[in-house]
Amino acid sequence: MASEAMILDVDGPDGVRPVRLSSPSRVLWPQVGLTKLDLARYLVEVAPAFLRANGGRPVSLQRFGGDVDGEYFFSKNPPKGAPDYVRSVTVVYPSGRSHPQLVLDEPASAVWAAQMNTVVFHPWASRADAPDLPDELRIDLDPQPGTTFPDVVAAARELRAVLGEAGLTCFVKTSGNRGLHVFAPIEPVHEFLEVRRAVIAAARELERRMPDRVTTAWWKEERGARIFVDYNQANRDRTMAGAYSPRALPHASVSCPLTWDELTGVDPASFTITTVPERLRTIGDPWEDLHAERGSIDVLRGWWDRDVEAGLGELPFPPDFPKMPGEPKRVQPSRARNRD
Repeated sequence: MASEAMILDVDGPDGVRPVRLSSPSRVLWPQVGLTKLDLARYLVEVAPAFLRANGGRPVSLQRFGGDVDGEYFFSKNPPKGAPDYVRSVTVVYPSGRSHPQLVLDEPASAVWAAQMNTVVFHPWASRADAPDLPDELRIDLDPQPGTTFPDVVAAARELRAVLGEAGLTCFVKTSGNRGLHVFAPIEPVHEFLEVRRAVIAAARELERRMPDRVTTAWWKEERGARIFVDYNQANRDRTMAGAYSPRALPHASVSCPLTWDELTGVDPASFTITTVPERLRTIGDPWEDLHAERGSIDVLRGWWDRDVEAGLGELPFPPDFPKMPGEPKRVQPSRARNRD
């Protein structure tokens, strides 16, 4: 028996593209009964805002063999049989290896990704035409056990002030879970390592202002009940769920851009693939003008130099990265003490 399938007509730059969707009734989010077709229709409805945020960038696809409670893998290379409207760009990974990475340019490409069982979209902080030069400074505020969402909001507001003093305009979105992501558009003139150092400089300044509520400690055993400023998300080939990307969580939440005024009393669980399309129709996209004006990280680079002169330097890199110059030992503090 042939598998269930349908054709979804998707508007594009050159007219309507028919996109085949197999198993459209397959349930992806069992708790709320939402299907692969629901996901595809969501991507069509939010396509302008979704592509404004994630299109034209190298992107990793988080793909699921079954529903969101099951196993998944990350797809970076163009899969065999990818349509000609899904392009790729060669990028350099932390290992120094070069490889093609997917780029999504139009609504049909996002729907095709859903056909390939993609649930979460992870775009790079750089664009496909300059993949080595980020045009977004991104900071992930990650709540630790013992913290609340209002704690994350307080950290985000203070971070906005910190980055404002550095001359940057900030935008905020929910992570789709318990955290917040703060973005600042920047001139694409610095490589990832320089932008990472700018993020560390901002994170350290935030930590100075909120020492009991915020931490840059890489090791979980040192964080306590504080918000972790995940500076390592600024590294090459490190990504977070894109704006308007669904998340693989039981209630089908979405990483949703907000205005700063909305942060007070907001419930991040209220932004789902069933509610966000109507939100866009009624209030528009808070990130529509995110790249209207790009800032400079020069002030943050000066803060980094100041901190280095004061005895502060590199922080640990992710474990899969090659050893980096000036990096401290990648040894969990308690293990290091046990060795002494």
